[in-house]
Amino acid sequence: MELADELRRLALQNAFEHGGKTRDKIVLGKILGTRPELRQNVSHITREIATIVDNVNAMSAEEQKKEIDSRFPEILAPRKKPAEREGLPELKGAVHGQVVTRFPPEPNGYPHIGHAKAAIINSEYAKMYGGKFILRMDDTNPEAERMEYHAAIKVGLEWLGIRIDQIKSTSEDMEVFYKKGSELVASNMAYVCTCKRDDIGKNRRERRSCKCSRADTEKNSKNWEKMMTKSKPGEAILRFRGDMSADNAVMRDPVLFRIIEGKHYTLGEKYRVWPSYDMAVAIEDSIDGITHAFRSKEFELRRELIDAILDALNMRKPRQGFFSRLEFKGMPISKRIIRPLIEEGKVSWYDDPRLPTLEALKRRGIRPEAIKKFIMSLGLTKADTLAPFDALESFNRKIVDPGSRRLFMVNDPKSLTVTGLPVSSVEIPNHPAADMGSRTIQVDGRFYIPGDDARSLVPGSKARLLGLGDITITGAGEELAAEYSKDTKAEAKMQWVSQSTAHRIKMIIPKVLFQGDVFDENSLEELDVYTEPEYLRLDDGAEIQFVRFGYCRKDSQSQAIFTHK
Repeated sequence: MELADELRRLALQNAFEHGGKTRDKIVLGKILGTRPELRQNVSHITREIATIVDNVNAMSAEEQKKEIDSRFPEILAPRKKPAEREGLPELKGAVHGQVVTRFPPEPNGYPHIGHAKAAIINSEYAKMYGGKFILRMDDTNPEAERMEYHAAIKVGLEWLGIRIDQIKSTSEDMEVFYKKGSELVASNMAYVCTCKRDDIGKNRRERRSCKCSRADTEKNSKNWEKMMTKSKPGEAILRFRGDMSADNAVMRDPVLFRIIEGKHYTLGEKYRVWPSYDMAVAIEDSIDGITHAFRSKEFELRRELIDAILDALNMRKPRQGFFSRLEFKGMPISKRIIRPLIEEGKVSWYDDPRLPTLEALKRRGIRPEAIKKFIMSLGLTKADTLAPFDALESFNRKIVDPGSRRLFMVNDPKSLTVTGLPVSSVEIPNHPAADMGSRTIQVDGRFYIPGDDARSLVPGSKARLLGLGDITITGAGEELAAEYSKDTKAEAKMQWVSQSTAHRIKMIIPKVLFQGDVFDENSLEELDVYTEPEYLRLDDGAEIQFVRFGYCRKDSQSQAIFTHK
């Protein structure tokens, strides 16, 4: 369609939808939205649009509709509502059965909710297209990486239920990296820089090339060999010949290789020159056959560099996609913040239930299915995601509720003696709806009830002991007394624990670690509470809903962790 016809169609359509009138800016916005190349000639288009809009606005509604009928009947055709689809958006260039994705974490810490998002998005795309998902350990910094973290990442992904088709380590391809580094040197696309670190940083900020960049290929080849054998850490790096004047600072001759003499957790001291993240991920994604590479948006500026490295080596490029980084309010995921908290004893370990690590979420009682549903609900947006923890809790609640055994639990216990009980035991269902059987509780008239309930009772108060019956208070104070009352209209409903069989446990209540930037010293509350002996018969890890308190997870025979309301 000719441009003039397209502009007239847009003007007529907008006028028809808005009472017979349209505006220049609306038509301009619509045409530039579909044909951005016209931005180079906006002044000419603006004049043409003004003429068309004046003409269309001068027409009657009948004249407008008549022209639409004759020239643009598609405007009046009923629009089909696009089919709604669940899950991630479709991939560009994806062929079913041929999609290959990857998750490349560095094994320098325990996996957290941010890692879960990256792993789930990449694995879900592989599953969506019947493709392949690779777990690739990005282990090219021997100073920071440990087998402990390597193992924790694998365990974390298995717990999330992610199917891994292949596991590999970036360090397996060290010889490939050296070969590609040599190719870049030989083609004059990389050079060895011996400038001091501060000078390199200053030159990059000032967009100024250093004298090293002027060395010829022969000298760079010798210096590259010297890096392998003689140069000391910090004395030399291999830099990509990018563009020191680029607005994208990543392109200002970035590092491709550096010397690190630390002992690698699997390779020992076999290598001393290691590829940078950009070099490693570019080569690995290409040789691993990755078709679609998704990572968090802080890497988006590196897209240009990764493509440039692969172009310089004449290697296949994957499609790159980006999504927002995920963390919870007041629950930092940065190792820079978490490690000092552990070292200072402010949190116990990476499984401390206040942390957003996978180990901590598991210990707290968050199900992997809830994490997946929560992450999938966020979609592939690049908008910053600093989510409140209760957004995850809502997904978890729906999953754990049907299988959580109900138990009584008493906090701040107060003694209550009831006379006239007609029974010595009572049978209580383990779940109000699900078929989870029942438990028998022995009673002898001596109970613990919650302190909050006890303080509201006065002589003459009528209350109901849940599952047992109604009582009338006959004596208040430190030792409450009551008598069993049949068919009494209870004013309050209370849970209880029989004193003769009560089991004491510690209830751990995790709260938000940071209020703003300040660590909350009271972010882990501990309560001494009483519960039923049934608690002892449950397996560690069992999900419980303590009545009128919340969902919890049995951590041990003597401790439970509050999950959420």
